[in-house]
Amino acid sequence: MPPRESVPRPVYLLMLGIFAMVCGELVVSGLMPQMARDLDATIPQVGYLVTAFALAMALGGPPLTLGVRRLRTDHALLVLFAVFFTGNALAALSTSYGTMLVGRVVTGAASGAFFGVALSAVARITPPALRGRATGLALQGLMLGTALGLPLSTLVGGQFGWRAPFIGIAVLVVLIAAATPVLLPRLDPDGTGSPRAEAAAFRNPRLWTTMATSTLVIGTTFAAFSYFAPILTEVTGLPEQAVPLLLLGYGAATVVGTTAVGRLAQSRTITVIVTGLLLNTAFLVGFALFADVPAVAVAAMAGTGLVGITLNPAMITRVQRAGGTGSLVQTAHSSFITLGVVIGSWAGGLGINAHGLRAPLWVGAGLAVLALAAMVPATRAARKPSGVREPPGEGALSPLPAPPPCPHRACAGT
Repeated sequence: MPPRESVPRPVYLLMLGIFAMVCGELVVSGLMPQMARDLDATIPQVGYLVTAFALAMALGGPPLTLGVRRLRTDHALLVLFAVFFTGNALAALSTSYGTMLVGRVVTGAASGAFFGVALSAVARITPPALRGRATGLALQGLMLGTALGLPLSTLVGGQFGWRAPFIGIAVLVVLIAAATPVLLPRLDPDGTGSPRAEAAAFRNPRLWTTMATSTLVIGTTFAAFSYFAPILTEVTGLPEQAVPLLLLGYGAATVVGTTAVGRLAQSRTITVIVTGLLLNTAFLVGFALFADVPAVAVAAMAGTGLVGITLNPAMITRVQRAGGTGSLVQTAHSSFITLGVVIGSWAGGLGINAHGLRAPLWVGAGLAVLALAAMVPATRAARKPSGVREPPGEGALSPLPAPPPCPHRACAGT
């Protein structure tokens, strides 16, 4: 009996890198009062630091990816770690709001490029049949950063001051960077050295519609997630002390959901996305209708954790089939995902201003319906008679080129 294939070990290293980037993105969220006092800023101004990071990811990630694409993958990652470290250090040492803002923009751009280069590396070192699972594993760094990174940074900041979590993230980045040349196999520059070859993928209309659908899927989740805390306290009536524990439970649900989606993403891509959107719509509508019933509200929130942002591995699989596994395509897709975060939270806020705290849940459900409508062509393409191979981009296994054999011992499965 042949040995069962397993995910290459370097994927775990890339997962830790994504974890560090996500911690850097969210660290501000739990430290707003302290930072506002020290930087002589208002709470909303500190909140804009989160938005600045997200926009820098979306707009700065692709140009930075172009800047490192001529380098070997391990060297490109080291450059991105260095840029992120520089921006993070600038933020940690800031004595003014302006300096902090610059630091957030630098770290955001580095994070956006890192996601693209890291996910491209995952695809290149993993056999095609395991890419969905490997991508899901790498993206556990995103889930763990949300579930554990934010509470831990808030706890450390409360005990040792708001600069301490930034310093902790810097140390983590240095450790991961030191391990990268050792554990990651040598991967030659991604592409031909000219952006033209990979840019050709962007002539495919399916790639654009696929990435736009990802924006809607993520917007669905973040329209609601961004406002869970006030909804749970002011509408559901739960005590403030319960919110961190509930958000931790939400994070645990995302870890479980991502594991399941990662295992199905390669063989059931369209089914996974459509089913997840249908379930998320039901959870959000149920949450909106019964937000004043604690048991229903908590169950619906956990449900959105299982089937919301956890669709990332399946969405990334779609994009890789439509545009390839190159770092520029992956970074562009990360930008579309980040725009989903910005658009979802913005639209949810508009809803609150107009219709109250239940509105973000209805906004999320509305975005889910739009995403389902955008999935109709893919669903039709996937419905082929038995024995008919589905077209590249929307079916089960598409003919992505297999990566070259990896000579590095770290590629061996665990």
